[in-house]
Amino acid sequence: MNYRQVARKLKALGCEEIPRRRGGSHRKWRNPATGRSTVVPDWGSQDLKNGTVRAVVRQLGFEWSRFEGA
Repeated sequence: MNYRQVARKLKALGCEEIPRRRGGSHRKWRNPATGRSTVVPDWGSQDLKNGTVRAVVRQLGFEWSRFEGA
């Protein structure tokens, strides 16, 4: 799963991307419902590791099954 796919699912779950101040290969996301935030690597079309995606989902306060269904 690449960054675009993860971003699409996070938006569907109600999360918002925090605008970047500088360049870089990571983007910050926030879940307004819980107030939690995390950083997601943006490596273009390269797939993210499954453990990284699971950690992002957990840090934002979602269950994995809910993320998969988004």
